Amino acid sequence: MKLTNKEFIKNIEKKYIFEKNPSVAVAVSGGPDSMSLLFLANAFIKYKKGNLIALIVDHRIRKNSKEEAKFISAYLDKNNINSQILTVNKDKVSKKNMNEARDNRYNLLTDYCIKNNFLHVFIAHHKNDNLETFLNRKIAGSDFYGLKSMSEFSLYNKVCIIRPLLNFSKDALLNYNKKNKIEYINDPSNFNLNYSRPTIRNFLKKSDQKTIKEINKDFENILFYSPYFIQMILEILLKNIVHVESKQIVVSLHNIKNLNEITSENIIRRIYQFLFYQSNAPRSKKTRILISEMKKLNFNIFNLKGMIVKKNDNFLTFSKKSV
Repeated sequence: MKLTNKEFIKNIEKKYIFEKNPSVAVAVSGGPDSMSLLFLANAFIKYKKGNLIALIVDHRIRKNSKEEAKFISAYLDKNNINSQILTVNKDKVSKKNMNEARDNRYNLLTDYCIKNNFLHVFIAHHKNDNLETFLNRKIAGSDFYGLKSMSEFSLYNKVCIIRPLLNFSKDALLNYNKKNKIEYINDPSNFNLNYSRPTIRNFLKKSDQKTIKEINKDFENILFYSPYFIQMILEILLKNIVHVESKQIVVSLHNIKNLNEITSENIIRRIYQFLFYQSNAPRSKKTRILISEMKKLNFNIFNLKGMIVKKNDNFLTFSKKSV
């Protein structure tokens, strides 16, 4: 699919609803993906007479990260795009892996948006990224819900996370940058085969067209059937809710404990997302421990990533830790 400012604006307006003069933040790494998204979003904001800020996160993992952030900020200033460098606290950098960097990035981005009244954050994940995520999760043994990979829209700390490029390929982004003479930098971690994602990216790059076609077909089937699966989970949950409020949900234990593990895990995921207003849910391992305890009926209280689960007679009460 060809990527132009006009096509991007048309696509955005068709899929999402914004305030009259929208305030949008764009996560910018300085790489080709985020730079193309930033200039596309800038065209959209000019059209809508809104407000745009480029948020540059310095993860403090690589030696040159501070200098890179300053270089990107200076380049954007020359192009009349406002930017802000967000620096990760040293105390938050210990594991130096991709999961830690992701959590730090999203927390910084959403904290800034909340404090500065930005309702939306644009993230530059594209079609190739989603296919890589699908393969990564398939290798890890993710269930049906996980295999649908990244969503175009989600919530994180009550901020709208929008990935408007998921239907566009990496080549489309690179062509847009070339046509519009947009400068960018390359992150060396994208080529480090010690990380799983670059390894998968390298596998896809070297695969023949038949293999790529089969992987795409597999992924498209997941995308097609996932809404039906999610609808089923919601219907089961709704039938078993006894009481619900903003910080607490009570469900019938008798029916829930007899469900299979995959269904139970996804119901717990949905409850967590409702209580904490975000798309990220606890990892499967700890959730499955809770499910095992539920089936044994021998626990009174369980802490699942800040969500307290209590058993009272034939009921399970899910609530935030503060309740």
